[in-house]
Amino acid sequence: MTNKPKIAVFVDAGNLWSSYKKLGKTIDHRKLKDFFSAQFAGDVFKIFYYVAYPAEGTRPKAELDRHHKFLTFLKKGLGFEIVKKPLKTIHLRNPDGKLIYDQRTGKPQSIEKGNFDVELTIDAMKYADKYDIAVLVTGDSDFISLVVHLRTLNTPKLVYIFSTEGSVSQELRTGGDGYFDLANYPEIHGNALIFRKDKK
Repeated sequence: MTNKPKIAVFVDAGNLWSSYKKLGKTIDHRKLKDFFSAQFAGDVFKIFYYVAYPAEGTRPKAELDRHHKFLTFLKKGLGFEIVKKPLKTIHLRNPDGKLIYDQRTGKPQSIEKGNFDVELTIDAMKYADKYDIAVLVTGDSDFISLVVHLRTLNTPKLVYIFSTEGSVSQELRTGGDGYFDLANYPEIHGNALIFRKDKK
């Protein structure tokens, strides 16, 4: 009897959120384990979920509470391996290196960013002997070096990319063993995406 391949899933939550917005749908996380297991006729070893969280005071309390409850559900309810760190605030600068100010508020313009290139790569290598197939739910071109490395190990891994049009780089789309557009899999879609407004 042939053993089923082991599957490790690495979810870049920030990139997945970009995909959500393009789809206009949520993803039903409860269905992911069975979906990937069926897609690759294997057993899911672990689903890693990399997420940056907003600092206290930067969001309404109700939003922070929802975020915490969601991550608790993923970890305790679904068995996801949650890897998290605080969002970084990066001030925007012009080509001369000077801060760019918002003309309306007079404050420096900024963006929030959470980068998990290092954490995801370390986990993919740390657990490489535990899986045969790596599924990267991301479109970030920074992961192309990891993809190449995993495919050229002494025991090569199959590497598949899941993202959406407009959220995936061409390098990553063509650099693995296959690319899958999340838009084509309504069986893992949830409800229509709704942007909530917290009451003051």
